[in-house]
Amino acid sequence: MSYFLAKTDPDTYSLADFEKEDETLWDGVHNNAALLFIRQMHPCDQVFIYESLSTKAIVGLAEVTSEPAENKADPRRSWAVKMRFIKRYENPVTLAQIKAEPSLKDFKLVKESRLSVMPVDESLVKILQPMLGE
Repeated sequence: MSYFLAKTDPDTYSLADFEKEDETLWDGVHNNAALLFIRQMHPCDQVFIYESLSTKAIVGLAEVTSEPAENKADPRRSWAVKMRFIKRYENPVTLAQIKAEPSLKDFKLVKESRLSVMPVDESLVKILQPMLGE
């Protein structure tokens, strides 16, 4: 099992929207690096859901439920996976908290903040989980 982080704009598609749908096609990604990371996802991988813009926090957890596939409905070149909502975190972890934690300095969320999908190394997951109340 691998871990990833996927960003969403809460004004466009929030965690509440995802929770209501229970499962969604995670699409709309066009950055080449982020697309490569989507193509590395497999069923049972865990995905931290990060609401960008106003929230700027890891707010939930999802699980990949499909292999990545080219999104033929998108006129631009893109890939997508299906994800199932797992839970909403009672203690979301903000970007400010992440940046304040020295052991998270190598997190792609800090170093490559423009990426909308990124892998999360297991060593970083072990730091994030207690922050999230797990």
